[in-house]
Amino acid sequence: MNLYFVALVLLGIAGFIENRSTTPGLRPSEPKADRAFRLLGRSAFAVWLGLLAWGFVRYPWWQPVSAAVGSLAANVLVLRAGARPWWPGLSMGLALAGLAAASWVLSRQ
Repeated sequence: MNLYFVALVLLGIAGFIENRSTTPGLRPSEPKADRAFRLLGRSAFAVWLGLLAWGFVRYPWWQPVSAAVGSLAANVLVLRAGARPWWPGLSMGLALAGLAAASWVLSRQ
């Protein structure tokens, strides 16, 4: 599987979870952790957008399209699972993994 695809899916899920976790019960209770959660989630979404645009420049059109569709499908699966109290930790972990994968993809091209 292409690391570009994996990076987009991980970043998309991380940004989606941060966006959906608007109620205080689904956010970290510690202010510093909440700030890190928000920063990582929004950074993941921004890098997702940038990596998607970069993919259209660098790869054939079907690779970024399939990665975007895969990312949206993964978001639907997360949405169907419903809100969970461990979402912030999952989102932060996925954001870190996605940012690392994105930096690897960008550094190797």
